[in-house]
Amino acid sequence: MKNSKNLALYILGVVAVLALPIFLQSQGNAWVRIADIALLYVMLSLGLNIVVGYAGLLDLGYVAFFAIGAYLYALMGSTHLSETFPWFKAMFPNGLHTSLLIVVPLALAVAGVLGVMLGAPTLKLRGDYLAIVTLGFGEIIRVFLNNLDQPINITNGPKGITAIDSIKFWGLDLGKAWKFDGFTISSVTLYYYLFLALVVATIIISHRLQMSRTGRAWMAIREDEIAAKAMGINTRNMKLLAFGMGASFGGVSGAMFAAFQGFVSPESFSLMESVMIVAMVVLGGIGHLPGVILGAVLLAALPEVLRYVAGPLQALTDGRLDASILRQLFIALAMIIIMLVRPRGLWPSPEHGKTLQRKGVGAPVAPGSLQTHAPGIETPADELPGAASRPMSINP
Repeated sequence: MKNSKNLALYILGVVAVLALPIFLQSQGNAWVRIADIALLYVMLSLGLNIVVGYAGLLDLGYVAFFAIGAYLYALMGSTHLSETFPWFKAMFPNGLHTSLLIVVPLALAVAGVLGVMLGAPTLKLRGDYLAIVTLGFGEIIRVFLNNLDQPINITNGPKGITAIDSIKFWGLDLGKAWKFDGFTISSVTLYYYLFLALVVATIIISHRLQMSRTGRAWMAIREDEIAAKAMGINTRNMKLLAFGMGASFGGVSGAMFAAFQGFVSPESFSLMESVMIVAMVVLGGIGHLPGVILGAVLLAALPEVLRYVAGPLQALTDGRLDASILRQLFIALAMIIIMLVRPRGLWPSPEHGKTLQRKGVGAPVAPGSLQTHAPGIETPADELPGAASRPMSINP
């Protein structure tokens, strides 16, 4: 009965997620765009969760990989290189206009390699020092993107790259509305389903990683790196793998962002974006996939929803308070309240293993149980290996 109920809820959830853009489209494409951006942030948060949630490495420069993926697709999906370099125009007069099947693996590989390059110098850093180094890396990438228009124009500097191709595959152009039997599916709705497929793939990969030996090694490093090293875990390789895997998801998300927006500039990859992505992971429930998804959706959609609150408040003050400042104030207050009420996040990770009964140090152990090495924690004797063949009861 319980399994049938869970299956029914699962099917209902899948139908709701698939039907959501069709419903939002009837209210206006702006709401579908909010859902699209939320899915991109879900992918970013899941990637950062590998680094922060699984391996316990505080990364404040994660937006750099988002920017790398975005500019990679912008250069491969526009005429910018052909207009800048005559030798490139001789080979590709109209630009590369690369297929999605090439862009996604390439963005994943390039961002992953750069993630390993970031992780290599930081292997001996922890906590605040690691956060400062990764923060600096993110700012270095943004400054490079902002200044690589001279002497050779690669990124077009602060003006950004425009006229980026929409995604095309199997004869379907996601940049154009799709008409089917008198019903029109807008471009933003088509992007929604593509982003949803990528998010589902990211969730599956993240879940499999969490359950694998690699994921357990990451969590051992997160809890106690010295103990993990003593148990034979190669902490260096595990850390580099965490940086590379997390960065690869950021690169794919950045490529999708560039295709969706049709324009990229350094302003989209500021430090505030990195802080917001970290906040999504922590606010939802660090290390817990459903919690990370919930935090990403809430923080991605909240600024847009607050437009309808900040606007009237601005009108009440005769325009003395800026609407964008009010929105940031409300977001900050909401985050403070949530973290005070739910310090482990909105949807924290449940306790793993068998149910343990916690008691105070020195409390008596119930008959028929065996006390473990941790004071105040006891394990029923009938759950111990070999208990069925030889019952055991140790009383204090």
